[in-house]
Amino acid sequence: MQKLLTILFKVPELQRKILMTAMFLAIYRIGFYIPLPIVDQSRLNSWIEGMSRTASGRLFGTVAMFGGTQVGMSTIFGLGIMPYISASIIFQLLASVLPSLEALQKEGETGRKKINEYTRYATVLLCLGQSAMWIRYMMTSMDVVPPAYRDFWHGLVCVLIMTAGTIFLMWIGEQIDEFGIGNGISLLIMAGILARAPQALMAMYQNSSNSLVGETGRLGLAGLIFLALLFIAVVIGVIAMTESQRRIPTQSAKHVRGRRVYGGTRQYLPLKVNQAGVMPIIFASSLLMFPAFLFGALESLTLGWREGSPVLSAISGFFRTTAEAFRAHGYVYNLFYIILIYFFCYFWTAITFNPKDMADNLKDYGSFIPGYRPGKRTSEYLEKVMLRITYVGAAFLAIIAVIPTVVQNQFQVDWAVASFLGGTGLLIVVSVCLDLVQKIDSHLIMRNYPGLMSKK
Repeated sequence: MQKLLTILFKVPELQRKILMTAMFLAIYRIGFYIPLPIVDQSRLNSWIEGMSRTASGRLFGTVAMFGGTQVGMSTIFGLGIMPYISASIIFQLLASVLPSLEALQKEGETGRKKINEYTRYATVLLCLGQSAMWIRYMMTSMDVVPPAYRDFWHGLVCVLIMTAGTIFLMWIGEQIDEFGIGNGISLLIMAGILARAPQALMAMYQNSSNSLVGETGRLGLAGLIFLALLFIAVVIGVIAMTESQRRIPTQSAKHVRGRRVYGGTRQYLPLKVNQAGVMPIIFASSLLMFPAFLFGALESLTLGWREGSPVLSAISGFFRTTAEAFRAHGYVYNLFYIILIYFFCYFWTAITFNPKDMADNLKDYGSFIPGYRPGKRTSEYLEKVMLRITYVGAAFLAIIAVIPTVVQNQFQVDWAVASFLGGTGLLIVVSVCLDLVQKIDSHLIMRNYPGLMSKK
């Protein structure tokens, strides 16, 4: 392994790309330590420490993780890259509805550049809206801004700073794509997730003991070993499921030109088992944030009913019990979580996978699936296969998504520790690492060096 790592820096082009990527990621992380000018850091740290112990803090942490940021969000890069991701998802959804965007997607590189331009404009609008709401929330509800700075002009400056920070991160992602190695936006998100690892390890160390079984509320050696083995098993499972494919055999038609026969070769069409990727977990966890806030608000509105009739008191109690069930991430939360993951798996697969276009492409290139006529029959067969393997992929995503909440409830460990045992963060990190290793391998193999995943 050491020999393979030394090979990375023997290829000048690959060495330059790795160093450029590391430099941009370092700039990205440094920006998270530059605070906004109006924020009192001591008050902010106290607020973050208090929020980390609540269910609302866990919800904020989940949202922040998607964009590679953190709960405080009071630095120049506080919004992270999430506005750009949101804009990209919006345009990907609109492309399946609006014929004009769908036509742009089919135009190739020119259409892709045009959609990217629209995405950047939408990112600026989302940044302005999100930063304005966050600055207003800090000034009115968090008590982290001194009274002298709670005016419109100071708020406007901070909104522009946070918007410029996200635009700069978007530019860094594009520079990594062009001059570095790997997908820039994905690497930024992965760096933000991995930056939480030291905090998680420190929390696990503080909540552990030297005894075998452990004390009340503290992990023993047996619990630590179990969590370590569970982490290894989950990572292996994520890698296996991310790389798993259903290979559909295809055969190209034979063409006779002169005295030679071309074609007739047998190949395969790879269909990913986890076609939807990490998007179903993101959508499901985002939607499940609203029931806790909604039923909590309904409970606060119906507090006076408890002294009235028994029926109204029962309704108020129902709101309170439901809100607590979603905040505690118990069985009710996990049940709805699994249902939504299955729904969004099929929903996102239906958007990103078009069996009709795939069947037409096979027909245009003179290929066919043995036993199925080109055209409609091939499209129906591909759709049936994708429905079946999506069910397996959704089950895998549901298991991975539920593991952190189950571990936290059963072992009473900190959420920062449990989140690394599954869920969105682990899926993103593993997927980005696999993509990065594959791109490094391609550079090495092109220059006759053994790849990182080579068996020799």
